[in-house]
Amino acid sequence: MEIKMQKKNVRIQKLNEKAIVPSYGSPCAAGADLYAFTEGETITINPHETKFIHTGIAMEIPDGLVGLIYARSGIACKRSLAPANKVGVIDSDYRGEIMVALHNHSEEIQQIEDGERIAQIVLAPYITADFTVAESLDDTERGAGGFGSTGKH
Repeated sequence: MEIKMQKKNVRIQKLNEKAIVPSYGSPCAAGADLYAFTEGETITINPHETKFIHTGIAMEIPDGLVGLIYARSGIACKRSLAPANKVGVIDSDYRGEIMVALHNHSEEIQQIEDGERIAQIVLAPYITADFTVAESLDDTERGAGGFGSTGKH
């Protein structure tokens, strides 16, 4: 079975010749791996500490798309390292270096090596809202019920 994935050209600027361009782990992967650029140094992240990890790249995300930075399952599950803000958002008009605020959720010191896969970026379309103030909102069965109000487990 042939799989046809929608592709879009995304320009990357390597801010250092040794930086690694994001890459997909398989033909159907939604996220492209982002790699640490530490200039050969090992970065130590203490328990419950957050450090900004450089990638050495900037990206020209096409208008209408957003770059979403997610944890990689391997580093998150095996080493308890994940983006501090859970999901990073990179707007299409941002041209600076992509960095990952990596948080150590464990009780052990963790180390990041140069060239290590630290997160993944997913490019996704988004909608910009035109917010309009209204006197009231349409009623629904749920109404203003909060967490757990639907009675479903």
